Amino acid sequence: MTTPPSTSPREIKAILCDVDGCLSPEAIGQASAGALSAIAKHTHWARTQHARPLLTLCTGRPLPFADAIARMVGALDLPIVCEAGAFLLDPTTYTWELDATLTPDYLAALAEMRVWIEQAFPAVYFEQGKVAALTLFHPDGPATLERDVMPRLRERVEREGLPFRVAMTWTCINVEPAGVSKATGIDRFMQRTGLATDQLAGIGDTMSDMAIRERVRFFACPANAKPELKPHADYVSDFDEVFGVLDILEHMQGDPSLVTPQSTQRDES
Repeated sequence: MTTPPSTSPREIKAILCDVDGCLSPEAIGQASAGALSAIAKHTHWARTQHARPLLTLCTGRPLPFADAIARMVGALDLPIVCEAGAFLLDPTTYTWELDATLTPDYLAALAEMRVWIEQAFPAVYFEQGKVAALTLFHPDGPATLERDVMPRLRERVEREGLPFRVAMTWTCINVEPAGVSKATGIDRFMQRTGLATDQLAGIGDTMSDMAIRERVRFFACPANAKPELKPHADYVSDFDEVFGVLDILEHMQGDPSLVTPQSTQRDES
């Protein structure tokens, strides 16, 4: 893995950034190509000048989606946490590793759960591309999912002791492995890279990103973050989504407790 040379034990070396609600809109919509290009400029300088922390992703999105976003912003130097910790993608070799606890028995139980959901809730449809989790949508929107689907899903998981965690997001329901999360994915990330908590920063927008908060020294949110997450942040941007991420990167560059004087150099071009 490419990591900048050590100049200070307190220097932030990597930023773990969520995708939905941070780099891309939480709901379906066009992301800002200009803002993503500016973030790619940040990662270019981090890679070539060792002047800024390297950016990587920590997302619940499936591996192909995370791979595409990583290419857009140039996050190609460090492992990427995908599918809420189920996969660690190494963009330097284009190889990936499924969490070792996700056995064939677990995957068979997940397949059976999908069949049950399809039969119990015919209108529900699934995000494509996921291997170790299910993401459920409904044509009538998230309110219908929360009212009609969520209670029955949770009741079945609890009653039968199934190995799943069921959670509602802004737009969908996630059925994920109970013992795997963004937190365990970050633990694997640290083992792979040798980076420690005090060398990491994080950016997130929902309560699932508390897993990032708990494993980094500095944590920030865009303005659109869930109100209950904001009190846990070291910095909350005044800007939404990708513009908030850009503001956070600039804020970090101006904080001498997070970066060395070398790291505060700006690209004048």
